[in-house]
Amino acid sequence: MIDAALQPLQQRFLQLPAQILTHLGIKADQITLFGFLLGLLVVPALAYQAYSLALLFLLLNRFADGLDGAVARLTEPTDRGAFLDISCDFFFYAIFPLGFALADPVNALPAAVLITSFVGTGSSFLAYAAIAAKRGDTAMDFPQKGLYYLGGLTEGFETIILFISMCLFPMFFPQLAYFFAVACAVTAVSRWYQGWKLFS
Repeated sequence: MIDAALQPLQQRFLQLPAQILTHLGIKADQITLFGFLLGLLVVPALAYQAYSLALLFLLLNRFADGLDGAVARLTEPTDRGAFLDISCDFFFYAIFPLGFALADPVNALPAAVLITSFVGTGSSFLAYAAIAAKRGDTAMDFPQKGLYYLGGLTEGFETIILFISMCLFPMFFPQLAYFFAVACAVTAVSRWYQGWKLFS
């Protein structure tokens, strides 16, 4: 919901580390893959209820997710990089609730509901982006993105705040999962409506 507003601040914050990594010859795709591997470690950390460690891996993953784009913009953004970035992001979002389901069977149903809602937001996002690209449309709020970025009630920032809250307050995972699943459903329906109108 506020990703576009936060982007200038994020770019200023990441400018210096991106310049350092570029000078060292580190590629954006390398950062993406390294961040993704760190993100995978969230699952065993959550499964063993090491929530502080899971939070650390979460923050490192998200830092890498922003840093790869900053490095790409200093060098040469590629379609492969954009594809890799969004693929890793969506997979990470799906496995995060899985860690809580493994930690406690009580979390299994709310985790399944949340993952289902992520499928709704993710599929509507990618379907819209694919048709928009075919039509030659560009997202004015996200001109630096490698694909058409359609906003909504639940975007990257809100999802990360949710994940942080779950790590800090794991006992409230079911309530947080159900609440965010409803917000994701609203986002998916709004995107379906926008696509239905625009592409008619």
